[in-house]
Amino acid sequence: FFKQKTAYEIASCLVGSEMCIRDRTGEVPEAFLSISVFGFGVLLVSLSIAISVGAVPVSLKTVLGVLINKFIPNFVEPTWSMGHEAIIWEIRFPRAILAATVGSGLAVVGASLQAVTRNHLADPHLLGISSGGAFGAILALLHTGLFLGLLTVPLLAFGGALVETIIVLGVSRVADATSADRLILAGVAVSFIIMAAANALIFLGDPRATHTVVFWMLGGLGLAQWSQLIYPISVLVVCCLWLFTKTKELNAMTIGDETASTLGIAVREFRLSVFVIGALITGAMVAFSGIIGFVGLMIPHIVRLVVGGDYRRVLIGSAIAGAIFLLWADIVARTIMAPEDLPIGIVTGIIGGIFFVWLLRRNSINKL
Repeated sequence: FFKQKTAYEIASCLVGSEMCIRDRTGEVPEAFLSISVFGFGVLLVSLSIAISVGAVPVSLKTVLGVLINKFIPNFVEPTWSMGHEAIIWEIRFPRAILAATVGSGLAVVGASLQAVTRNHLADPHLLGISSGGAFGAILALLHTGLFLGLLTVPLLAFGGALVETIIVLGVSRVADATSADRLILAGVAVSFIIMAAANALIFLGDPRATHTVVFWMLGGLGLAQWSQLIYPISVLVVCCLWLFTKTKELNAMTIGDETASTLGIAVREFRLSVFVIGALITGAMVAFSGIIGFVGLMIPHIVRLVVGGDYRRVLIGSAIAGAIFLLWADIVARTIMAPEDLPIGIVTGIIGGIFFVWLLRRNSINKL
């Protein structure tokens, strides 16, 4: 066996639930292909339902007709009103795309961070990236004004997330804290400082605008626009492509730093690279959706229960499952208090809390 497999393949086999996701010919097991196809089908159905339901219900037939006509003009004879077409194309479709993008991004980052830290409680907000995003958004909403138009809040939020990441990496380098645990501690420390500064901005800002800040910090997708979707989608695609090329390294990192080092991986540099990629994705997602918790914490756990621990499956599964989960969370947020939108962070927080109570219970039973 060891003569037939490379070192990376051995690492992949050790963390997977099967002998290996691929055999020597590079073929993917039919079971995983079936799960992926099924998951993609569920994603498409969820996307259609997310566009259909809301304060103004629209039939799935109308949804499909409008979307087909947008991509293939005059292919379907219109039987719907211009109002329904505007609701579908200008409001709900970009919102659903943003929900799927944010869900995918947060889940993939959570899975990646859990690998390089070997901590299953790691999530995209591990290094306080969301705190930096919140600081930037509060600065725009309460103090600078929209001097760059509608892009002011997402751009300053993204910039705040990146600045905080740079600060965390600088602190970790000065303190020689490049191990997984010490990087987490550096992130937590910087996060507390940034959130204190953000709270000071709220205290010094206009009290009449604090409602907008609170709603943004609780997460929401209501500001989704076609003109802005290109930014989070581009960041997600580029960064995910890089992560998908590093699945062998991620598999090795889940076993331990020593094992990864013996396989020729520069452990510290690779861990920092994953943190930076995670910060880029999370910063882009937070900039357009606000702070949404528990997605990156919860989804990778569920995916590993279904497909095993091999990151060639975990990353793909997390991307699909994260998109599906946030689409349904947004459906709940839009319908439970219709016509008002409940902040989606409240929905994910409730579901995430219940999930981890179940997870604790499950782990307790397994130890008996």
